Amino acid sequence: MTKIILVTGKNGQLGNSLQKILKDFSLFFNNTSEKFNSFQDVSKNDLVFTFVSRNELDLSIPDSIKGFFNQNQQFSGIINCAAYTDVDKAESNEVLAEQINHLSVGQLAEIAKKKAIPLIHISTDYVFNGQAIKPYLETDETDPINVYGLTKLKGEKVLKETGCLGAIIRTSWLYSEFGNNFVKTMLRLASKRDSVEVVTDQVGGPTYALNLAKVLLSIHYNHQTNEIMNSQLNTFHFTDEGFCSRFDFAKTIFGINKINCIVNPVKTKDYFSQARRPHFNVMSNAKIKKYLPNLEVHNWRESLISCLTEIKKYEV
Repeated sequence: MTKIILVTGKNGQLGNSLQKILKDFSLFFNNTSEKFNSFQDVSKNDLVFTFVSRNELDLSIPDSIKGFFNQNQQFSGIINCAAYTDVDKAESNEVLAEQINHLSVGQLAEIAKKKAIPLIHISTDYVFNGQAIKPYLETDETDPINVYGLTKLKGEKVLKETGCLGAIIRTSWLYSEFGNNFVKTMLRLASKRDSVEVVTDQVGGPTYALNLAKVLLSIHYNHQTNEIMNSQLNTFHFTDEGFCSRFDFAKTIFGINKINCIVNPVKTKDYFSQARRPHFNVMSNAKIKKYLPNLEVHNWRESLISCLTEIKKYEV
């Protein structure tokens, strides 16, 4: 029986990355490799992914959510990739960030609970305060220091309170060939300037959205992940392997692309932004590796090379 999975955030980085993989699995999964044999446990035809944008399902309007699900009853699961992600603007648009990152998530959770279907929700490293000295575990205390992180944490909490099936997956420093992100911003600035200023004291794990998309599809297509899909909400971390500062990230971007742009180091305190930023928000992948033993996690530099190659394709 075919199952239909609803994916919100169609036009975002993760939504676009999921659609890219679904167009041609063979480009992203080596089906001859033992590592990915389990990915073929479920036929591609057993699942259909329906992507919706704000035009079809506007999470900023509660009645839009109710109306959408009243008219569409066929879903067997939900992946919530939509979010209010502008960290600085969230400081002055708290009501909107609260609605999209918290209240709408509660509505989706109630719907998932009522229908007894799994909900996979994407969250963020910004639920932590960045004062750690080692990678964060899922069990570590949360303490967001800006509005964006607070609203995302509220979304996590309301999900858990409903007791719906599925998982919360926290990720960090997401980038891709789609939309707006740090990598594309650096490339754009380098095309106009001889130098850029980038902070040295914000450390995290850059994550290529395509790799997170692979995790989401592996969860849905692999029978071994029933423990995730059919249990009450669990929390996982997923980032590419390794970590770096924003400064080192920018230098690596320019180095790979052989861009002659000077990266000047600055401290967070000397770099104006509306929202406070955590200083050390590295997260551990240990837990998700136990649940997905065949998961291939790439080093962030390796993933960055892949992404920059894809960006060049889009420029042609």
